[in-house]
Amino acid sequence: MRVVFAGTPGFAALAMQAILAAGHEVPMVLTQPDRPAGRGMSLQRSAVKRLAMERGIEVFQPLTLKDVAAQARIAAELPDVMVVAAYGLILPQAALDTPRFGCINIHASLLPRWRGAAPIQRALLAGDRETGVCIMQMESGLDTGPVLLRGVCAIEPGDTSSTLHDRLADLGARLVVQALAGLPMPATPQPTEGVTYAVKLGKVEALIDWSRSAQDLDRHIRAFNPFPGAQARLGGQTVKLWHAMPVGGSGEKGRILSVDRNSIVVACGEGALAVSELQKAGGKRLAVREFLAGNALKAGDRFDLPA
Repeated sequence: MRVVFAGTPGFAALAMQAILAAGHEVPMVLTQPDRPAGRGMSLQRSAVKRLAMERGIEVFQPLTLKDVAAQARIAAELPDVMVVAAYGLILPQAALDTPRFGCINIHASLLPRWRGAAPIQRALLAGDRETGVCIMQMESGLDTGPVLLRGVCAIEPGDTSSTLHDRLADLGARLVVQALAGLPMPATPQPTEGVTYAVKLGKVEALIDWSRSAQDLDRHIRAFNPFPGAQARLGGQTVKLWHAMPVGGSGEKGRILSVDRNSIVVACGEGALAVSELQKAGGKRLAVREFLAGNALKAGDRFDLPA
């Protein structure tokens, strides 16, 4: 099958790799323009672009697909189908209608729950026990199209956005190959009940609010790992919390209840949180014993509360 692929991050690159391995022809890849990143803010190629260049596949990086010239360039490839995975641009109806079998999307949730940009993080924040991947026939609405295939993935107690992302990326790669092999195939309309939206994470959300329960903050830390990292304030300085677990304990919110070489236990609105990995601004992620070597903390100290 002749597949135009549209995607940007590693989640998409894994799917593209599976499509190529299955023997499908990919004449063109669409991906986001190169963006400045890192300390030097040099332009970085997306994971999908790097893979396409390795395989000698044409890369197209339009700023928008609403442009008629961009649409014509895609149409010139005579695609049977377009596969979309975490691409980052809206596809207008003209683009959706171009391929013979339309456009199919790899979406990392069990639709209609968590339509939108951040389904993995929102599932973790909400305390969902399972999520999954849907292969969806795209239409003009935001993740509203009928579902071709779905696969379920349990959310484990220690999952972070990173670990869950990797399992879902693998599941999505397998499902999209299965879907391509079955096209054209029947699609099931999404239920009208149970719709939720996974809005993009804002950096302001990363700030820890110690008035919340330890269970909530555990999910918060895992959802914001690896990006942008859950943040707390200590003595006016930003500290990222990378690993913690709920424990018993009570006290004034944000107050450090105990400190040892393995954890810093902090009182929450309900219960306490045993923090075991931290990072100061400009520093490295450190286990507690290493963090304490350069930062004297003791029981009775307190994390700053949000304004």
